[in-house]
Amino acid sequence: MSHTAHIPSHRKPRRSASKVSLRAGVAGGVLSTIALAGAAAPANAAQPVTETIEMPTLTGDLATTAAATVQATKTVAADLQLHAAQDAAASSAAKDAKKAKDDADQKAAEAEAKAKAEAEAKAKADAAARASRSAARTKLSSSSSDGSTSSTTTFKSSSATGSAASIVNFALAQVGKAYVSGATGSSAYDCSGLVQAAYRQVGVDLPRVSQDQSATGTQVSLSNLQPGDILYWGSSGSAYHVAIYVGGGNFVGAQNPSSGVVERSLDWDSPTGAVRVL
Repeated sequence: MSHTAHIPSHRKPRRSASKVSLRAGVAGGVLSTIALAGAAAPANAAQPVTETIEMPTLTGDLATTAAATVQATKTVAADLQLHAAQDAAASSAAKDAKKAKDDADQKAAEAEAKAKAEAEAKAKADAAARASRSAARTKLSSSSSDGSTSSTTTFKSSSATGSAASIVNFALAQVGKAYVSGATGSSAYDCSGLVQAAYRQVGVDLPRVSQDQSATGTQVSLSNLQPGDILYWGSSGSAYHVAIYVGGGNFVGAQNPSSGVVERSLDWDSPTGAVRVL
């Protein structure tokens, strides 16, 4: 091969490793040939040796490798960012869940404490009401041994007419009969049993117990009573005793086992309120 030989360069998009090695070998051989030719040239050669050598170009393979490396780096970075975002989201969700649980526990504890306080207050109110009813019953059951509180005077109100007169007359006719808890006549009554029996004479069917009777009809003032009105002791809807107002400031009621059905003055034991059914 001449020392001025030109080695052509062949560029292709991609080369395999074996082709790159082959070209490197060819290039090495060419350089060796050039070296030998230079050694064999006359020492007095006037013209310098000019060589034009084109080395194999590997730019395509290197660019492809670099691009692949950059893409892999980007993929790894994206994966790391995704994992970091997922970890941050999981941590935030865990904090939110813990806060929600703490808030729920606090609300539950507050609700439990409130319910307990309300239950205790209701228990105290019920106990006070029971004590009040017990004291009232004790007062009703106390009667004078000299007979001053066991009057059996029969009173017929001249102002009672119609159904009211029938109720008053029936109540007065029961004075002197026995008091028996749960009895509704005809030889014995309890307080609400007497009131119910009196109103049944005029076709009015009242509730059985004093609590319900005290909430039946229209509430009226004690200063505006009429014969036949129902008197109650306690509060409307939870009364512990009832009787019938017969006029003239008196009432008839089945008081207690020791006194039975009696007629009393309102001054003897002033009722709490009254209702008018007729």
